[in-house]
Amino acid sequence: MIPYSAPTRDMQFLFNEMGLLGQLQSLPGCEDATSDLVSQILEEANKLASGVLAPLNYSGDKQGAKVENGVVRTADGWKEAYRHYVDGGWNSVPFSPDYGGQGLPWAITTAVQEMFQSANMAWALCPLLNQGAVEAITAHGSDALKDIYLEKMISGEWTGTMNLTEPQAGSDLSQVKTKAERDGDAYRIRGQKIYITYGEHDMTDNIVHLVLARLPDAPEGTRGISLFLVPKFLVNEDGSLGARNDLRCVSLEHKLGIGASPTCVMAYGDNEGAIGYLIGTENRGLECMFTMMNNARLAVGMQGLAIAERAFQQARDFAKERKQGKSAVSGGAPAPIIQHADVRRMLLTMRVHTEAMRALILETMTTLDISHRHPEESWRKWAGKRVDLLTPVIKAWCTDTGVEMASIGVQVHGGMGFIEETGAAQHYRDARILPIYEGTNGIQAADLIGRKILRDGGEAVHEYIDELHSLVNGLGHVEDDAITVIRRNLAAAVDVLEQATEWLLAEGGENPDAAHASSATYLRLFGQTAGGAMMARIAKTAVEKRADASNGDGTYYDTKLLLARFYAENVLPLTAGLLAPITGGHATVMALDEELF
Repeated sequence: MIPYSAPTRDMQFLFNEMGLLGQLQSLPGCEDATSDLVSQILEEANKLASGVLAPLNYSGDKQGAKVENGVVRTADGWKEAYRHYVDGGWNSVPFSPDYGGQGLPWAITTAVQEMFQSANMAWALCPLLNQGAVEAITAHGSDALKDIYLEKMISGEWTGTMNLTEPQAGSDLSQVKTKAERDGDAYRIRGQKIYITYGEHDMTDNIVHLVLARLPDAPEGTRGISLFLVPKFLVNEDGSLGARNDLRCVSLEHKLGIGASPTCVMAYGDNEGAIGYLIGTENRGLECMFTMMNNARLAVGMQGLAIAERAFQQARDFAKERKQGKSAVSGGAPAPIIQHADVRRMLLTMRVHTEAMRALILETMTTLDISHRHPEESWRKWAGKRVDLLTPVIKAWCTDTGVEMASIGVQVHGGMGFIEETGAAQHYRDARILPIYEGTNGIQAADLIGRKILRDGGEAVHEYIDELHSLVNGLGHVEDDAITVIRRNLAAAVDVLEQATEWLLAEGGENPDAAHASSATYLRLFGQTAGGAMMARIAKTAVEKRADASNGDGTYYDTKLLLARFYAENVLPLTAGLLAPITGGHATVMALDEELF
């Protein structure tokens, strides 16, 4: 396997040169997040990712996880890697110091987590799910539950899961049938859940499940769902572990990818009923769960970036070593395939998409930090609205792009990419789950047009498009040939996005089928344009920093400018072709009778 090394310089560029860190440092509680501290955090995280996690990725995929008498055994090295992770304090980075967290911004946390997901996504899914569970308990749990569970979940001593899906209830949670019955101050939970990531494993002593269930007198549909904390082991008053709860892992799913991540079928209440504790209020569980799901959707979008970065690094290194054919500079000898124009095109396509996704994600996570920490309510409100708008874009566009980039990575390898021993195929297989879980990308597209655009009459999206126009206008003041090209192509893409948005606002309310038939294409247009805007800002920053001779990093800034121009010339023009499918392609979607499919 070709090794992994985190792109720490690119992350530092976004934090330092692009100004994200300055925004973070202005927030209460983030004053100590200095450039030196962030650099140290990134370098130490890279050591864990490249030295411990990445070497286990290939072997873990081959070995997988196994269930023995209800106990899941993870792949060799998994437990030891988790101990390194916990001992290093990595699980506690973003959480409240009140319960042992470090209280660092989510933007910095996300950069760190990108490394772990790139290095070994199947392993890193465990802390990712725990992160969301901590968020849900913090936001909605009682003080008693927080006191019992948060400290150990934040340290990583215990992990958490999310239990939504049932055999008959995938994305449609109104069909949840798991039952909850009141039993004094607690509840008895009975039912089955499927697709539970790390629902059972051997890396920690306890696992804290967040389970959606329905009370006997609950109303029908999603309004009758409650959320419960159901631990694998009950906790004694002194904080020690008590009796085993009435829950078990029935089996593990056999999956296309992330083979070493135990995806469990969980049974609750085979006997007396699993003891659970209410989170939030009865029949309001879906609202509580969405705290966890929104956290997870942003994290899954980051996974799309992470797998694209890993696939790019492997394809790049292979292309430098693999010799096939002749090139203009090889003197008649077999040439490394990186000298061939089409391979260059593929590698640049992979690289610019990782750059665009990383910039979009880290800026959005910085905005998330503003929504939580800014002292002025108006700023918190604005930031929250912006994060809401971009969450489905990040989840869907970044994961679709992650699959596409991993596929290109296989193509760069040629026939060797189709052979498992190179590892390129694993990235493609692992990436394929990302557009599916935490709400399929079709659901994300429906959420974008329905809840995030039509519901507020386009207020949030108009604010965003206005900012893009301002960016385009600002580029006009930069004297650089590459910036001129970037500005022209970005302006065209923003115009297409604006036209598509106005069509959506005019037609969406009157013709829901038209809006939803166009939603996935509209989201792709949004993502490509947003990525182009971030690349334009990267280019503008690179020109400004290059002009300062004291920076001494001219080659790096020249590279940034070239990559942004490649995106502008090779990706942004594709947006023009998306307008017609959005505004006119819907007519035939619902026309064909289902019997004729």
